[in-house]
Amino acid sequence: MSFDGAANGGSPYGPSIIGAVNNGLRPAARLKKPSWKDPRLLVGILLVLASVASVTALVGSADQTAEVYAARDNIVLGQKITTAELTTVRVRLGDAQGLYAMASDTLPAGQVAVRLVPSGELLTKSSMGTPDTLGRKPAALTLEEALPKEVGVGSRVDVWVSLPNGKNGYAEPSLLLPAAEVAGLTPGSSALGGTKSTALHVLVSTAQMPKLLGALANKAKIAVVWNPAGGP
Repeated sequence: MSFDGAANGGSPYGPSIIGAVNNGLRPAARLKKPSWKDPRLLVGILLVLASVASVTALVGSADQTAEVYAARDNIVLGQKITTAELTTVRVRLGDAQGLYAMASDTLPAGQVAVRLVPSGELLTKSSMGTPDTLGRKPAALTLEEALPKEVGVGSRVDVWVSLPNGKNGYAEPSLLLPAAEVAGLTPGSSALGGTKSTALHVLVSTAQMPKLLGALANKAKIAVVWNPAGGP
């Protein structure tokens, strides 16, 4: 078998291939591997790095919480504060973080509550102090009459006293402690056939304490009235 072109002194590949070469067609160039100097590759890498950085920042900002102390139960004024009275919670405080007692810090020794800290409330540094900074002290009142259901720890009551008049009676009641804060309630035991008493602890200032102690020493009658306008 022979090729006519070759026999005629022409190319053995035939006239069609020769014509293609003569018309300027060239075989397709091979794809080159991208170079590190290719600007499109550099832009792509920068976009990936920017995306990773933004996701990392978003995840980090979503977990900006701090572990702080909170009251396990009601902590009344004057009560010693230790870790036994506290629990820990994670919250987001932002710029207010310095106002609270952090679980990572050691509680100062000998600290007491200088105000009522309700159960579940975050423990602020301002709610703690030393016993000598207390402006009020809890005093116990024994009550035979039932208290209004609204009276509880942290509520306010007006304490009225009636002194004996020396005639087997009592003088007109007078307001001794207006809007006194309730620090504690302790139900007492009742005698056989008697009424059940309640020990009500109210916070009394140093100036008010002598009058209250005098009334109690003189066996004055004590009446407690809930004062909704006096505070929480």
